[in-house]
Amino acid sequence: MGEIITANRANNINFNLVIDRRNTNCLKYDFAVRRGRPENVLPLWVADMDFKVAPEIVEAIQKRTAHGIFGYSEVKEEYFEALEKWFFTHHNWKVEEDWLVKTPGVVFALAMAVQAFTEPGDAVLIQQPVYYPFSEVIRDNHRKIVDNTLILKEDGKYHIDFVDFEEKVKNEKVKLFLLCSPHNPVGRVWTREELLRIQEICEKYDVIVVSDEIHEDFVLEGRHQVFANLNEDAKKRTITCTSPSKTFNLAGLQVSNIWIANETLREKFKKQIAAAGYSQLNTLGLTACEAAYRYGNNWHSELIKYLKSNLNFLRNYLKERIPEIQLIEPEGTYLIWLDFRELGLSEEQREELLTKKAGIWLDSGAIFGAAGEGFERINIACPRSILEDALHRIERVIRENRKTSE
Repeated sequence: MGEIITANRANNINFNLVIDRRNTNCLKYDFAVRRGRPENVLPLWVADMDFKVAPEIVEAIQKRTAHGIFGYSEVKEEYFEALEKWFFTHHNWKVEEDWLVKTPGVVFALAMAVQAFTEPGDAVLIQQPVYYPFSEVIRDNHRKIVDNTLILKEDGKYHIDFVDFEEKVKNEKVKLFLLCSPHNPVGRVWTREELLRIQEICEKYDVIVVSDEIHEDFVLEGRHQVFANLNEDAKKRTITCTSPSKTFNLAGLQVSNIWIANETLREKFKKQIAAAGYSQLNTLGLTACEAAYRYGNNWHSELIKYLKSNLNFLRNYLKERIPEIQLIEPEGTYLIWLDFRELGLSEEQREELLTKKAGIWLDSGAIFGAAGEGFERINIACPRSILEDALHRIERVIRENRKTSE
């Protein structure tokens, strides 16, 4: 079914190690019952990883906690220098310190951008099926959702309907576009050519782009194209949202780095954050972020190898043992989009099959928009044994369902 990547012994990392996360106030494992799932359900839904972080991050946090005082904190030049080196080395993007605005999370930044750059009733464009907080921050702020639905073509990939994109921008008088790049959940890594077409349309109609690039460090082949780094126009109209939370498994430490080259946009964004009453970030989040970008390269490289191995295992397992489920081949992220439509089940029937009978918890495609109905999102950033257990459970209930249908 595919090789198991061995431990990265040099850094004392073993991605095969199963770590009990229960009773740690873990959203993924400890709140199933509160969210309507069985107590012992196997969770592969929310986008965090079941791996210990790089030891250098732990050491940095331990050193900081040893001091024993956790007052208001800020960062010095060393923080920016760590980020600057990472983005240039990994993404060929030269950032400047003045561009940086720190927030407690990317979703918070999305909401701040919606509030800063649009008014109630204004149209905001998204591309469903897409990460569901995109819709929430638009709807909850009383803006209008406009959907340029992605098209799943015969090549097995999702594509942008650029004719529809431009028509929607023009006819709906779109002010803001929330771009998901790489795309969650369909796994597309947009090409430079695709992004340039988006940029040209946004320039033509003067649309501000908020580019959520939180999965940028999970490109399986090639290199991620930073939208703001396309050309001068993209640079001046883009709010680029990044965070160590996905790359280094730090979501609970609440830190994101938002890059805005355009001073006018940056000041409006900062003013909106001030209006929300937010200032300094989590002390340990800042410590972990700097350590991650400064020392986490080797850990990240081994992680990518392991995730590719898990993807290969998943691909082969589905092909050989559950051919009814189609893998939408990902180009990036560790969140894999699975097509269950061949089973002919309703959302409720599939929920019954997966959650109650198989005892696993995935994210139903329906929460990503109407275009996601019939799909499920599975998180493969876990030890191989957990992924294998989940697939065994799915296989078992589908076989039982086959027999019942015959």
